[in-house]
Amino acid sequence: MEKVVSQIMQSLQRQLPGAAAFLLKVVICLAVYMIGKKLIAFAVRAVRRLLERARVQAGAVTFAVSMTKIVLYLILILGIATQFGLKESSVAAIVASGGVAVGLALQGGLSNFAGGFLLLLFQPFHVGDYIITQGVEGTVQKIEILYTTLQTVDNRRVIVPNGSLANNVMVNVTAADKRKLEIKVGISYQDSVEQAKQVIHDLMERDPDVIREEEQQVFVAELGESSVVIGMRCWVRTEQYFPVLWRMNEQIKAEFDRKGIHIPYPQMDVHVTS
Repeated sequence: MEKVVSQIMQSLQRQLPGAAAFLLKVVICLAVYMIGKKLIAFAVRAVRRLLERARVQAGAVTFAVSMTKIVLYLILILGIATQFGLKESSVAAIVASGGVAVGLALQGGLSNFAGGFLLLLFQPFHVGDYIITQGVEGTVQKIEILYTTLQTVDNRRVIVPNGSLANNVMVNVTAADKRKLEIKVGISYQDSVEQAKQVIHDLMERDPDVIREEEQQVFVAELGESSVVIGMRCWVRTEQYFPVLWRMNEQIKAEFDRKGIHIPYPQMDVHVTS
């Protein structure tokens, strides 16, 4: 029994230096990771400040910051891994084979990455623009490496893959500083077309947000089955588009009621023969 105990003690004495060295290495690597994490955060903030001072477009700033963070963390983790016996040649092989595997497994992700690069290169929209794409719409909040974040008018967050944005039709509603407003309203065939046109024209003239320097039009758009459709067109500042639209619709209805101009609804006459 004493011989067995002696052998165990000798074995522990031989292994303790190696275990202590490994434990020390783990502690040092953890310390390096924590310090590296703080340095990465500092570097990311520095890159952001540098780009913002250079007045780089906000979407490009977000994209560059994300890329910087990912690359620095990758370097940090691989550097720590080499301290545990992972050779540089092995790291290169792992990165290469991992890149191929990830590329095959995440083709959609690579497509989104390429899409994000194209969006920042050609800049079809910027942070703050209102866009419509693939059945969703909202204000652009962030343009990141893989995704673009939209904020809807009812305060929902929509995440759109950059690959889809780069490869599908997208409408930038706020690209220009002014928009043409068009409204159509039907009146009865018994009412005066000239009177209805004058009412709409007067409303446009009185509205403070209609741009006076641009052309204003009031016209007969269509002779419908149950109504004469009167159309109006004018220019407004982009941010005032919906307020003017809603206000004009309400005022047209109120003025037509006061003038005795009727807005008909579809009707069907049924003749019964006996």
